[in-house]
Amino acid sequence: MTIFVDADSCPQKVREIIAKAALKRKVKTVFAANRKIPFTENEMVEMVVVEKGEGVADQFIIDSSIAGDLAVTRDIPLASELIDKDVIVINDRGDQFTTENIRERLSVRDLMKGFRESGIMPEGQKTFGPKEVQKFAAAFDRELTKLLKPANI
Repeated sequence: MTIFVDADSCPQKVREIIAKAALKRKVKTVFAANRKIPFTENEMVEMVVVEKGEGVADQFIIDSSIAGDLAVTRDIPLASELIDKDVIVINDRGDQFTTENIRERLSVRDLMKGFRESGIMPEGQKTFGPKEVQKFAAAFDRELTKLLKPANI
C-alpha cells in the first residue's frame, strides 16, 4: 500500500501528520507536485516533482496508484478518477470521497465554479485551523488503520 498526496495545495500541518504516520507505520508515501514542497523528510516519504502543467501531478497519481492505496487531495475530479480505481480518498479536512458522494461533490464544484466565474460569488477558502487539522488527523488515522489491518482479522 502507498499513500499518495496531491501536495500542491496540501497544508503544512497535514503534510507533517502524513509524514509522521508514514514513518511510524512504515508506509511508503509519495508527495506529488509540480514544484518542491517542504515537508518533514524521512526514509518512507518521497517527493516527486513532475513537469509544470495543468493536471500533471494528478495524472502521475492516477497512473501510479492501485486499488487499496490511500490518497489525500482536495481536487474533486482527481478524487473521482481515483475512486474509480478503488483508491481510498480523503481531503485535507478529513472528508472522505466515496462512490456514493463523488457525483454530488462534482456537481456542487461545477456550480460554485460557475458562480465564481460569473462574479456572483467571490473566490475564497474556509479557514483552516486546529479543528480542521484534528478532523483530518482522525480521518487519516482511521482510513490508514483500516487499510493496514490484515485481511484475515
